[in-house]
Amino acid sequence: MQKDMCEVTKVHEEAVERVQSQIPELQKLAQFFKAFSDETRLKILYALTIEKSLCVCDVAAIIGSSTATASHHLRYLRDNSLAKSHREGKLIYYELADDHVEQLVKIAYEHSKEGDCIEEK
Repeated sequence: MQKDMCEVTKVHEEAVERVQSQIPELQKLAQFFKAFSDETRLKILYALTIEKSLCVCDVAAIIGSSTATASHHLRYLRDNSLAKSHREGKLIYYELADDHVEQLVKIAYEHSKEGDCIEEK
């Protein structure tokens, strides 16, 4: 069985410096992924990969919540650039912000299904 730690301490300074000089500010990215960390929001995002545009009432029915709760989650997704909204008469419709979001949701789902098949190296 492989241990999770090095048996000795040896810092490869050139590699560390090379990586540190190229890592950008990641706070916005962390906030982006935080939006994915909630199962209800993920369900909404996944639903929007199936049906391209859903009104708040539809989303509430899909996630089994009140329209207020659905609206709260949708607003959070919109505020984090994962969804966008538009009004049609008295209804507010939401859709994914762009193709990147759809790809991320689908790739993450596929990866999660493979998790049981990944062997420890």
